[in-house]
Amino acid sequence: MQHPRGFSGFLGFLLCLVLLGSCTSVALGKRNVSDPHWHPATATWYGSPDGDGSDGGACGYGTLVDVKPLKARVGSVSPVLFKNGEGCGECYKVRCLDKSICSRRAVTVIVTDECPGCGNGRSHFDLSGAAFGRMAIAGEGTQLRNRGEIPVVFRRTACKYGRKNIAFQVNEGSTDYWLSLLVEFEDGDGDIGSMHIREAGSSEWLEMNHLWGANWCIIRGPLKGPFSVKLTTLSTGRALSARDVIPRNWSPKATYTSRLNFF
Repeated sequence: MQHPRGFSGFLGFLLCLVLLGSCTSVALGKRNVSDPHWHPATATWYGSPDGDGSDGGACGYGTLVDVKPLKARVGSVSPVLFKNGEGCGECYKVRCLDKSICSRRAVTVIVTDECPGCGNGRSHFDLSGAAFGRMAIAGEGTQLRNRGEIPVVFRRTACKYGRKNIAFQVNEGSTDYWLSLLVEFEDGDGDIGSMHIREAGSSEWLEMNHLWGANWCIIRGPLKGPFSVKLTTLSTGRALSARDVIPRNWSPKATYTSRLNFF
């Protein structure tokens, strides 16, 4: 389900200002995010029957959802899975149950959006038409979509983006005094528990604040690049630091790719 976000740089600045000084907890639990156990849920689909899913979404990935590796794998989830944006980027396997029409094959879904009215407090997936149809046995995709809401099972799985490395998009409206970043293509957990940046010539890691969806921000300045970025995952507490990944002459709306990932 598509939920456009009209955040301008100024509104993002105001929200970041409200959040300034808040602490983000980091989960330091199990080291493997993959769950071997299946859990009950429901699923629906949206858009065109063979479509790839919505543009944008409440996580803020924008046009990334239209191209591989996200294309056709995007998913809108109920609030219990969205977790106020902390669930953005997490990956799940989803499989339907009716043996008369469902295959044993599970589809992999990446959380890119929220479906606020779905699930009634339970786990629910609103899938693209293409992903929904792939749960059916050969030739029965249309019949499965005709059923509307169906029972499914799901489990958490590690995200895998192939040969892509983690990238950082500098959000529109960012300045030397307000910097907002979006993380892309994070293998493994897919989620973020905390983010820090380090300025040029400094040894101090400055904490960023969760803004909305998969977006983080910091108010401080003037900030001087190049910036190193350290992110810690929410689910397992794994940490990664990308040294000087954002150059001195960075630009808003530009994306800077690191040389590393969790896998």
